[in-house]
Amino acid sequence: MTEEKNNKNLGITVEDVQNLIKKKDEIEEQIKAYYDVLEDQKGVGMEGPLVDEEGYPRADVDVYQVRTARHNISCLQNDHKVLMLQIEEALHQLHEQERAKRDKAEVRPEAREPENSLPQPFARVDTVTPGSPASMAGIHVGDEIIEFGTVNSVNFQNFQNIATVVQHSEGKPLSITVLRNGQKVHLGLTPQRWSGRGLLGCNILPVRR
Repeated sequence: MTEEKNNKNLGITVEDVQNLIKKKDEIEEQIKAYYDVLEDQKGVGMEGPLVDEEGYPRADVDVYQVRTARHNISCLQNDHKVLMLQIEEALHQLHEQERAKRDKAEVRPEAREPENSLPQPFARVDTVTPGSPASMAGIHVGDEIIEFGTVNSVNFQNFQNIATVVQHSEGKPLSITVLRNGQKVHLGLTPQRWSGRGLLGCNILPVRR
């Protein structure tokens, strides 16, 4: 009985992941709000100068407001990175739990995936814009995509498949699996409107086989 209770405590549920993603979305909304503040202040962004050519504080922007927004963005981005790691680990555990269930259900040895066998990627991330949904989801340039929501190397036909998934998932978390340095990495990405173009903020290219 005690062992069963411990196993239950160690397990990750879909609800746990949804709660983490909800916190992530709230942080992203706050970050977006502060970026909007910076945009309203003559578009100074995170790096724009706050002094004029003579070294005096710029009169055309609210320097205090800009500094506060930048500080809050930095703090929230750190919190966001921690949350993304938690979501990545939770998604990984969910996949492992599902895989363990399948292994128990199918006794046949061939049902097990060889440890050194990696799925075939069908696309590669070429660019990621800072502050975009893709950037905040932890997607890196060079990541090779093996799962994008319901799209994988088996059913992928063209990039319209991904575009359709993105359009139907605006504001909803998508499970993304990529190959990074030879390792599978699970990410949660929420397509949404931001200060840049599109709903993702990254460019994806086909993988040449």
